[in-house]
Amino acid sequence: MDKKQVVIIGAGISGLLACKYCLSKGFNPIVFESMGDIGGVWAKTIRSTRLQTFKGNYQFADFPWPSSVTEHYPTQHQLLDYLRSYATHFDLIKHIHFHSLVKEIDYQGPSSLTWSNWNGFGETFLEGKWKVTVENIQSEPTSTKVYDADFVILCVGRFKDIPNIPKFSPGTGPEVFRGKVIHSMEYSAMDHEKAEQFVKGKRVIVVGFQKQGLDIAMECSSLNGTENPCTIVYRKDRWKLADFCPWGIPLSYLYLNRFSELMVHKPGEGFLLGLFATILSPLRWGVSKLVETHLKRKLPLAKFNMVPERSFSEDMRSCLIAAMPEDFFKHAEAGSILLKKCPSFSFYNDGILIDGESKPIQADIVILATGFRGIQKLKSIFKSKKFGDFIAVSPDSRVSLYRECIQPRIPQLAIIGFSESISNLFTSEIRCRWLVELLDGKFKLPSVKDMEKDISNWDNYMKQYSGEHYQRSCITALDIWYNDQLCKDMGWNPKRKNGFWADLFQPYGPMDYAKP
Repeated sequence: MDKKQVVIIGAGISGLLACKYCLSKGFNPIVFESMGDIGGVWAKTIRSTRLQTFKGNYQFADFPWPSSVTEHYPTQHQLLDYLRSYATHFDLIKHIHFHSLVKEIDYQGPSSLTWSNWNGFGETFLEGKWKVTVENIQSEPTSTKVYDADFVILCVGRFKDIPNIPKFSPGTGPEVFRGKVIHSMEYSAMDHEKAEQFVKGKRVIVVGFQKQGLDIAMECSSLNGTENPCTIVYRKDRWKLADFCPWGIPLSYLYLNRFSELMVHKPGEGFLLGLFATILSPLRWGVSKLVETHLKRKLPLAKFNMVPERSFSEDMRSCLIAAMPEDFFKHAEAGSILLKKCPSFSFYNDGILIDGESKPIQADIVILATGFRGIQKLKSIFKSKKFGDFIAVSPDSRVSLYRECIQPRIPQLAIIGFSESISNLFTSEIRCRWLVELLDGKFKLPSVKDMEKDISNWDNYMKQYSGEHYQRSCITALDIWYNDQLCKDMGWNPKRKNGFWADLFQPYGPMDYAKP
């Protein structure tokens, strides 16, 4: 029998994992990557970027970090070297086509509207094929080729390619500004020396308060000092971590073990688990207050009027927690970083004007660290609008995936790495292992009706715990519960610790899943 052709779109972490595990099952993977290197978002980022997850939780199950990397939170270069070593060790590079931009994918097969089982019969491979249109963007002129695929794995990520640009009413947007307005994506794509020269000696405003915006502001502050302070404009305060051991207790012991998950209501839970979550809810509140008290003690949040309204647990469950750059508040206290919280602003010729204020903020450069439109990117890759709507009806919807991998009404396709967790590498790896077991026929998916019911249960859970941010599909509060479902599907024992108490209180990590 011929090897099944699996097309993987994207050579970031999820794409490398998908390629490696497809090879392990004897499939024929081909990876299309629009850039000239592996690594996805890590291939091009700003100089000071570091891993925010402890490296022990951000490593491949069968390929640990080298002993030469002693830092707990490695740099971008160290992480890229690690990914390249992984790709070389498992001989993945020869399967990757670089500078290959996938323009669209088009399914040629039976309709999915009346199916009661995925792919019509619950089988993985049918007679249908995907037509994958790929443009070689390095050739002159560019050339286009169409590939056939028995299965497609989308590993495109949500923090790349299509920037989220705020909307302004006519006459108040970037068009009236005499300076330069760019998105953080453009800044990250610059060579480090070019980025430095771009902001050096300039009055810079950074819009956005998540990790990338903070890192860019720190770079500008370090270069320009108090002579040209960098202003951060943002809408809402979010909890930022000063360290990962509040009151000397590793955060993983507070939020990333089975006992911590007993405090959280789960999608589709039974009576007993619901009772545990209700009874333990005061403890959940207490853990959150413990961490918040530590952060308010370590960081001058009250001094800068930056104490968030939401609880730490709410931000944690929404994947909105970021590590505060080292010495950030020293720069703020010295005056080389200025903080401006406001609901909205408008541009004028020499800078921006905060709504409700009369004094403008002058600037030469405005950098919009306002995120990405990942759902639009994911939807737009499908030629069929129907399939795009199955993924998400609108940009404000959550991506509708069973096990965060499979859309029940789209055949012969999976999405890996789009929803978030405390360690995206860790989660992508177990998803890829689950997927190839499915492709290899080791288990079958439930009916479309049952899968859609499970998706609805997860929707309700995320709306309950993440509120307006539920579309981020964050599973951080239930990483272990989620992994348990995948293990049970594959026939693995999900309890992988040595003893009841260890399984209940010790954090789970990649090495717990090194073997089935």
